[in-house]
Amino acid sequence: MEDILRPIYQERASQSNTLGVLMVEKKQLSADLTDSFDVILLIIVKEAEQPLFIKHYTFKEKKAAMHVIDETLLKEWILLGSNRKIFEWLFHSQILFDRNDYLFNLKKELREFPFYGRKVKMGVEFAKLIRRFVNGKAMFESGHYLDAYNHVVHSLHHLARLAVIESGLHPELTVWNQVKQIEPEIYKLYEELVKSEETLEKRLELLFLASEFMIHSRTSIGAAHVLEVLEEREYWSINEMLNNKELVPYSVDLSVLLEYLIDKQLLDVVEVNTKGQGIFHRYYKVREKLS
Repeated sequence: MEDILRPIYQERASQSNTLGVLMVEKKQLSADLTDSFDVILLIIVKEAEQPLFIKHYTFKEKKAAMHVIDETLLKEWILLGSNRKIFEWLFHSQILFDRNDYLFNLKKELREFPFYGRKVKMGVEFAKLIRRFVNGKAMFESGHYLDAYNHVVHSLHHLARLAVIESGLHPELTVWNQVKQIEPEIYKLYEELVKSEETLEKRLELLFLASEFMIHSRTSIGAAHVLEVLEEREYWSINEMLNNKELVPYSVDLSVLLEYLIDKQLLDVVEVNTKGQGIFHRYYKVREKLS
């Protein structure tokens, strides 16, 4: 297989911009993880005009796909978990070319999952969890039970991923198999939601109560990264946060997370005068701990 595909990747491997080339074969993974292709060539480059460039090939009645990914996008996928397949590809791939051990070190880092990386990923998952939970509860209280159900399923998925990351593992595509071993209580909540014979309203009502406790118990670890960043200055505007490189990964979930942390008395609101009478700028600061 490698010999047949060598002409496709060899030219790119010779370019100084290329950091590494990986090959993933369908026989190593299920068909859905390779988008039904027999082989995936993953080429990581330092920078590119297009963050992601894909080409498809046919050979000997087989299909191949070449994905050229710039390093910034790859790191975003790894941090945010926005492309779950990338972990499977990196873990189950064969290295065809590796400049200065870039891929060797990347795979090593993924296996070891350094604590800082875990803390940021936990923060991002926690923010997504809070947004889904808050939106689901609002839908439930408005009587939109099917929409509430959709949000709750997603919130449980984020809670499951958070538990897996907390245990020091990367969440896989089959995250419920992982969480069944790691934290069966969360798996049981999910089962009760989808399998219970109670009415949908009753199922949601019970689940909101149980989830609230589980979310509350994870607030300290889920919010640790955000609070550490916010402690770096006296107070912040929302715009300053959104443009801070440490907080960029939280993006659209940040405002909902801030309101949750205010509710939990971990953040305080600071009002600063504007030119308009009776209207204030709204800033945020970490609440001082009582000694």
